[in-house]
Amino acid sequence: MNVPEPLQDADRHGAVVRTLEYDDGTVIAVDFGTAADLTIDVVDSSVIVVTGDGQFEFELPPEATDISGNNGILTIQE
Repeated sequence: MNVPEPLQDADRHGAVVRTLEYDDGTVIAVDFGTAADLTIDVVDSSVIVVTGDGQFEFELPPEATDISGNNGILTIQE
């Protein structure tokens, strides 16, 4: 699973983007910082992530099975 294009540039906003490969799937983790107020809205296959500093809109990767946010970290799991 590839990092959605709008999130590839999230590091310009101070975020750390990582792709973690496991035997049973892939996890994309975007750390906006623990102070980030993270809101995630999923409408059909479109995802809107709003942080204190910006907004990111992208299509949910077709292989994604879960998307969540906790303590300023967005995770997309395969």
